[in-house]
Amino acid sequence: MRSAHALTAAALLALVTTGCSSGTGTTGDKPLGWPDGAKTAAPLTKLSVPSSFDTSQGWDEVLSWVPQSATTLPVTVVPRSQAVAFMLAASNGYTISARGSDGKLAWRSAPWSAPTPLAEAQTSSNGPTEIPDVTGVEIDGHGYVVAYAHGLRGKDQLHEGAEIVRLAIFPADAKGESVKPLREIDVPVLADPGEIHVQATGGRLLVTWGEEGTFPNRGALVDVTSGEVAVQEDADRLLTQCRTAPMCNTSRVVAATADGPLVAMGGGGFGIPGRYFSDTLTPEGVGAKSGFMGFWNGSVYGVAAGHALISWQAASAGDIPVWAVHDLRTGAPQARLVCGQEVARSDKPGRDYPVVSSPRGHYLAAGSVVFDLKNKRGICLQGDGNRKTIAVVSIQDNGTAFGGVLDTSAGGTNVFAQLDLSTPSGNATPLETGTEVPYYHTTDGAGVFLTRNDDKSLRVSVREPARP
Repeated sequence: MRSAHALTAAALLALVTTGCSSGTGTTGDKPLGWPDGAKTAAPLTKLSVPSSFDTSQGWDEVLSWVPQSATTLPVTVVPRSQAVAFMLAASNGYTISARGSDGKLAWRSAPWSAPTPLAEAQTSSNGPTEIPDVTGVEIDGHGYVVAYAHGLRGKDQLHEGAEIVRLAIFPADAKGESVKPLREIDVPVLADPGEIHVQATGGRLLVTWGEEGTFPNRGALVDVTSGEVAVQEDADRLLTQCRTAPMCNTSRVVAATADGPLVAMGGGGFGIPGRYFSDTLTPEGVGAKSGFMGFWNGSVYGVAAGHALISWQAASAGDIPVWAVHDLRTGAPQARLVCGQEVARSDKPGRDYPVVSSPRGHYLAAGSVVFDLKNKRGICLQGDGNRKTIAVVSIQDNGTAFGGVLDTSAGGTNVFAQLDLSTPSGNATPLETGTEVPYYHTTDGAGVFLTRNDDKSLRVSVREPARP
């Protein structure tokens, strides 16, 4: 069943970044002090993009240091803003730059020193490579750009060094050149390359490690204001319901919130200690427990836009899961949807699809499960035997979305579709072969396209929305 319709987050990203357009049109990897105008001096790279974007307005930046084997891509959009941040490599360290959708440089950091990479960070010449990364987060209404890298601190000829994840916290609204981080924070870890995740989907910064997948089993809460690091307690001990529940020894923290950690129990069930538990939060037609073993019902798929995406087992729906979005602060269900997308096991860290949301949080999706949070309704894009499954890649606040068509037929080619999520069915339209789709969107409607140019360097292309 999994092979019939699942497409991993990594595979979705690979689909988006396989484009290879002619021309260079770059400003990438310039030395510090390179002059920046409102627009890039070189002509824009010719891209085939959806008609809702203006191919003549925007900017390009090439990150030639990012290998094709990289496990992450150091590009991010600051939540609720028009800024696109990215990381460049130079001989004196890494620099982080932020540009508006019009190409104007908002700020550039001073060189930042990452820890010494682990010896096994690159498994082979063609294997996956762990590199420094950058992510945009919003905490207590303030935007931050967080640069991070996994490696060894203090390693030299006389010392083995201490394994850490180093974080550099930059204010998203910084201005000018040589911006220094508000603070640098080292989080002690013990992890293989590719097992580090840094996110603030619940409103607090969470660093997790120890397993491959979206939600590893170890983590630490980081206070961006004070720099304090609190390594999480054993997740199996956080919820009192875990004391009597079967298969609770594989619980994990999936998000950090202002009210505490959101805990997904190994056999099912979820909650924030002292705030709520899933047994009182079931959507219509769903019971608190499921299966002949009587496990707690409700598996956390992910968190975004102040909501948790939960899959539920309901007898009335047969084998088809019920999906619901729940208010993250209260746990209350906001909307439900019956959709046949395969659910994620609570005791495993992996997820087939990333949870994505529109810039201002009007829409949320994971694969073929979509929710209109403003109107509190769901859309299922799962195939029905005739119609093919569509997995959502990105969404604009007006409901325009882009996704990959999952073609399981022999010799099937990669196809992208544009959707209108303001309609009850999602109203999908196939895009012409060779059309690039945006991986991110800014609040002013610009699209961020990630492709590889002729020499396989990673290209970041921002295109402004087409004007009437």
